Amino acid sequence: MKKTSSGQALLSLGAGLLLPLSALAVDFSGYYRIGAGGSSEGNTQACFQLPGAPSKYRLGNECEQYIEFFWNQQLARLGDGSTLEINLGTAHYAPYGSSPKFHDSNEPEGGWSRFSQWFVEWKGASPLNGGNFWAGRLYYKRKDIHMTDFYYWNQSATGFGFDEVPIGDLRYSYVFSRKDNYWQKDYINRHDVNVNGFKTNPGGELQLGVSYLQRPDSRDAHSGWAVSAEHRQKGFLGGKANVFVLQYGEGPGTGLGYTGDVGLDKENKSWRLVEHFDWQVTERFGGQFQAIYQKDVRPDGDNMRWLSLGVRPVYAFTEHFKVSAEIGHDQIKATDGTRKLTKFTVAPTWSLAGPGYWARPELRVYCTYAIWNEAAQRAADPGSTLSETGAFGADRHGGNFGVQVEHWWK
Repeated sequence: MKKTSSGQALLSLGAGLLLPLSALAVDFSGYYRIGAGGSSEGNTQACFQLPGAPSKYRLGNECEQYIEFFWNQQLARLGDGSTLEINLGTAHYAPYGSSPKFHDSNEPEGGWSRFSQWFVEWKGASPLNGGNFWAGRLYYKRKDIHMTDFYYWNQSATGFGFDEVPIGDLRYSYVFSRKDNYWQKDYINRHDVNVNGFKTNPGGELQLGVSYLQRPDSRDAHSGWAVSAEHRQKGFLGGKANVFVLQYGEGPGTGLGYTGDVGLDKENKSWRLVEHFDWQVTERFGGQFQAIYQKDVRPDGDNMRWLSLGVRPVYAFTEHFKVSAEIGHDQIKATDGTRKLTKFTVAPTWSLAGPGYWARPELRVYCTYAIWNEAAQRAADPGSTLSETGAFGADRHGGNFGVQVEHWWK
């Protein structure tokens, strides 16, 4: 009997050790863009971005290696069918022209590696009527335009939140956060409330959001707020959606999706209009379009108006070969004049996953040309691409060429 009991005990112990290991299936996803390029002046590729513009047109105009990794692990499945999960994400950046090291260095504009996400999530919680609860650091409700990587509405944060809690026909979300991005200087109590699910027409849905930023405990600081409304029309021209957005903010709310300058009071206002869509009208012809207009009103006279228009058409000649092109124009009317930058890119592209606009991975060979005006050159920081001490000197035009691989997977 002793021998039998000992054997059963060993079997039970072995099963106890093996069961956690069998449950450690990890969902692994990620993104990377890796490449190399040079300029028409014989230097390292120098990217074109209008001074004061929050974004730039990406195709043939990215001057870094960038990688993201994400891990998701289910910790438990509860009796009500909900799950408890833990998530971890890292981001790695190394600019062209510096040592290819993904960590902080003493080099100017050196590389870095960071934990971009670390959070636990209770998904499908019955006390929340099937909604979710999370706590930690999370990429949350990031609304962006792919061709410019412009996040016009981004509630990513370090904090906690109730996510997509259904009440009636609508879904409600609330986030409390202290810090919404790595570069935020001041820690601020921020409250974001979203209501989603307003059906406007067949395939159309409206989402509304309000952000309130409390005044931090520091001198010459102010509270602020912002509102956003986004309408998505699914199936537009065969693409994912046509998206139209209106945003308005005051004080620190002028960050419009991020925490703005806490030194701004309620007399400082910003509003923004965004229109973007992608299309796939045939199996071989797709693309993306964007239009952005933003107006900043400042009592000190530092007013600004930003206009951005761009399009990226993609045509596939075969199942795995397509040509991508992009033209983007940014213009800022400021106190020092009207700055202008126009960028053109042509990129023969090999796509392993098929001819569609969103198909990845892609290998691109590209040629980029840009022109800018004197006001843009004057406003550029010394040593930056558009400045007189930049890669193209006193010229107000220049070109880049290179090769890039881009891929994401889930």
